[in-house]
Amino acid sequence: MDGSLYIDWVPILISAKLAFVTTIALIILATPVAYILAFRKFRGKALVEAVFALPIVLPPTVLGFFVLISIGSFSPVGQWYRDIFGSTLAFSFVGIVIASILYSFPFAVQPIQNAFSAMDPKLIDAARTLGCSRWQTFCRVIVPASRVGIVTGAMLSFAHTVGEFGVVLMVGGSIPGSTKVASIAIYENVETLNYAQAATMSAVMLAFSFMILSAVYYYNRTNNQLAIR
Repeated sequence: MDGSLYIDWVPILISAKLAFVTTIALIILATPVAYILAFRKFRGKALVEAVFALPIVLPPTVLGFFVLISIGSFSPVGQWYRDIFGSTLAFSFVGIVIASILYSFPFAVQPIQNAFSAMDPKLIDAARTLGCSRWQTFCRVIVPASRVGIVTGAMLSFAHTVGEFGVVLMVGGSIPGSTKVASIAIYENVETLNYAQAATMSAVMLAFSFMILSAVYYYNRTNNQLAIR
């Protein structure tokens, strides 16, 4: 078989699985955080926002190092996980999911927070006047009106997780079939001078990233046009 046409799909599938699990977790975790940041005023809010945005500017290896120390075998979290599940949290798929959630958190929070902040307060006041509880107002008014921001956050989180390298390598290593994602596989292929495999996998990841971004822009443009009408 021509080496240039062969693709090792296992790392790509692990990347897709990691991105899917991470995105689901991020939407669940980021939505209430975005709600609090958008609608609540409290002391130290700017500091909290800075902490959540830190992964954007923090080198991935630095974040990966802190996560590795926090969930390693000698940490309280790592020991607790090992006592319950009988395996280490570091250098496992669960470990890189935790690292990916922390690394991609601002890419989920910020679009959702911006969508919440852009809402017309009169809609929320009207819902509360009609007898809706805070939860009902959130589910029936805020979430539907902010769907563009939520979908954008999900897509950006998914695409960002697929492209992770430093954080995943620090926390998960390169275990075939478990933590060896596409970005690590490409790097290792380049290291071993297997440029054909690296080029093929890179082309697949490039096409995938382009499709994700195109979907985000198309979705946003379509919804903006509908809003204008």
